[in-house]
Amino acid sequence: MPDPITLKRSLSLPVTSLYGIGTIIGAGIYVLIGKVGAVAGLVLPYAFLLAGIIAALTALSYAELSSRFPHSAGSAAYIHNAWQRRWLAQLVGTLVALTGIVSAATIANGFVGYLQLFIQMPAYLAIILLVALLTLIALWGINESALTVTIVTLIEVGGLLYVIHVSRQAPAVQEWTQIFAVPEIDAWAGVLVGSFLAFYAFIGFEDMVNLAEEVRNPRRTLPRAILIAIAVSTLLYMVVAALAVRTLPVPELAQSAVPLASMVTSAGYSTTFIGIISMFAVVNGALVQIIMASRLLYGMAKKNLAPQIFAGVSARTQTPVVATLLVGGIILMFALWLPLTVLAKITAFIMLVIFSLVNLSLLTIKVRGGETEAGVISYPIVFPALALLLCVALIAFQLLA
Repeated sequence: MPDPITLKRSLSLPVTSLYGIGTIIGAGIYVLIGKVGAVAGLVLPYAFLLAGIIAALTALSYAELSSRFPHSAGSAAYIHNAWQRRWLAQLVGTLVALTGIVSAATIANGFVGYLQLFIQMPAYLAIILLVALLTLIALWGINESALTVTIVTLIEVGGLLYVIHVSRQAPAVQEWTQIFAVPEIDAWAGVLVGSFLAFYAFIGFEDMVNLAEEVRNPRRTLPRAILIAIAVSTLLYMVVAALAVRTLPVPELAQSAVPLASMVTSAGYSTTFIGIISMFAVVNGALVQIIMASRLLYGMAKKNLAPQIFAGVSARTQTPVVATLLVGGIILMFALWLPLTVLAKITAFIMLVIFSLVNLSLLTIKVRGGETEAGVISYPIVFPALALLLCVALIAFQLLA
């Protein structure tokens, strides 16, 4: 009997890191920064900082777990190893796949706003064409998909650097002392609500663990790539958020469907360049989510946590065809059905629940102890404990707000 066809293990540290940066940076900063500004106001940078801290602590948990269990099933595999509860692993895996699908639908909605800077096209038609194209790229092959993500990531990081450069020349509507002043007591509600929505902008590092079976030396490469991706993204977000409230009045920022283009306009520059780059960034995020969700379904099927049909891999492209087509179809349905802000809030809430379970699973594994394989990376237990508390606190605040 011939050996089953497996995924292609070919991704290096630089490619995996850029893949992660491309996953994190995208609709979160290119589209949602205005929505976060609407609730956070002048404390916008603090909302991104709080969201970044919570994300970074959880990223450490993912980094350690990806070293302990380098499997494509990601969060589902970690939950299963912690508690051996098949139903819980299936639930978490389904929720992670759902967040990837909802996130990609969010991004597809954001794409329409930037596309209309250049072409007047019905929103539904733009969404259909975009999702169909990205699904085909994801089916093409992991090297081709990763190369596409890497190139577009470099373009979108360049776009953020361009926004940072030109925004420094824009007339200031707020002084730095006002922007970075410690928020008053009554402003902290805006920080917390804003951080919940801003948290969506940091979602992405958890997608990286689903590439575990396509990364070279995953026990070392994946943890490093996760930490590189979260550090670079957080730095860029903080700078752009601060410049956004310095160069645009909060009501204008909140109402803009293309916030980074509005920042460039306020500095006296044309929106053409940043509009094109923004479309690339938005497209990149959607492609990564399609790859993530399809690999997750594949990994779950291999562990008998999902129907075996999703474990099928094309002999020619070495990609999971059925899983990819299903993911693309559901993304299209969601993108045509729900508005952007609702999609982002749903994604952020589900991911906070998943992050809480993942942090708790690592705590369980650490407390249980036992032998660990050589080369496994381990961080102090205080990190997953603090990450769990912060995730639960943010969920509780959102439910009670």
